[in-house]
Amino acid sequence: MRLRSFQGLVPAPQHAAAVAAVPYDVVNREEAYSLAHDNPLSLLHVDRAEIDLPPETDPYSAEVYAKALENFERLQADGVLVREERPCLYLYRQTIGSHSQTGLVGVCHTGDYEGNLIKKHEKTRQDKEDDRTRLVDTLSANTGPIFLTYRGHPAIDRSIAAHMAGHAPLHDFTAPDGVRHEVWPLPVCASAELEEAFASHVPAAYVADGHHRAASAWRVSRQRRSSNHEHNGTEDYNWFLCVLFPGNELNILPYNRVVRDLNGRSPEAFLDEVAGIFKVSPAEEKAPAKPGQCCMYLGGKWHLLEWQPEPDANPVGVLDVSILQDRLLRPVLGIDDPRTSKRVDFIGGIRGTAELERLVDSGAHAVAFSMYPVTVDQLMDIADAGEIMPPKSTWFEPKLRSGLFIHTF
Repeated sequence: MRLRSFQGLVPAPQHAAAVAAVPYDVVNREEAYSLAHDNPLSLLHVDRAEIDLPPETDPYSAEVYAKALENFERLQADGVLVREERPCLYLYRQTIGSHSQTGLVGVCHTGDYEGNLIKKHEKTRQDKEDDRTRLVDTLSANTGPIFLTYRGHPAIDRSIAAHMAGHAPLHDFTAPDGVRHEVWPLPVCASAELEEAFASHVPAAYVADGHHRAASAWRVSRQRRSSNHEHNGTEDYNWFLCVLFPGNELNILPYNRVVRDLNGRSPEAFLDEVAGIFKVSPAEEKAPAKPGQCCMYLGGKWHLLEWQPEPDANPVGVLDVSILQDRLLRPVLGIDDPRTSKRVDFIGGIRGTAELERLVDSGAHAVAFSMYPVTVDQLMDIADAGEIMPPKSTWFEPKLRSGLFIHTF
């Protein structure tokens, strides 16, 4: 697959920590406002520009995109975001606790996305995709990177490790959530070496997080191609911003489920029905220890549910989230489409099982399910098979910060 250096916008070194922002889609408007209202340099003023407008503003209105462009241009005019002197790739290391992962930052070709060399495993929502398409088109920029993974190769690993060992990072800061972020711009020779290594050794990459951003980048590229009568394939709109991590370094947390009601059943009747579907026993822990299990919180108690997948199940059918949906959530609780149902909510594993207990104990939800995380190999197998994962199957942590690298076109 194609990976290329780019001459992007980056924060001036003294502003990197202030500019760097959580991805636009992991916070709601109120959370984005809370994070950014006292920090005028945060890229959330671009990615979620509605925080600078009255609370009743439609987040998809024209004035939001105009405000995003105004804020984006202000950051450049004030010297907060500056243009690199030359095209390059970057190394981006994130550390949380004892876990560390290092990605390679560059631009990937929209043709590889269209040709499925960049593989997907999720469906996108049209309204969310339309929103990011309009923002990318308004800014002529990819402000948030797409999180890609790939099957690692020793030559790439050695090159990355050698550069980090011999050079100090340009940016090195710890965000308020405790995640450390380090960035190394690569010299021309190292960038060229890694571009060639990807072309030779990485036949495909996989969207780990950022399906809406990837689809939007491709849509804008397609629009620009069709409207440019002198299109020749060299234009920067043919490329989009990505961070590529080897799969063996990634940390996937579970995506847990909470359901608002028991579909007309009492807790006792529901538990009896669950026992007719799965093996049920008192749970010694609040999180499952292995695949084929989940922990259910009901009536102030934790229960361990265990099962076996069907022997002829495909890569999607063996997933614990699929089995829970197909055997319990749909037939018993009436959650026919988890993408659209208002009765089920999804809780990222970073919030822990205490959040599940809080939601049920408060009365806002009736039952919670603590899941075992999907593996990177499962994600790749599903994408290789051309299948789609159930919604909210993976929660990657730590999240990439937006604003440390911006690709413009």
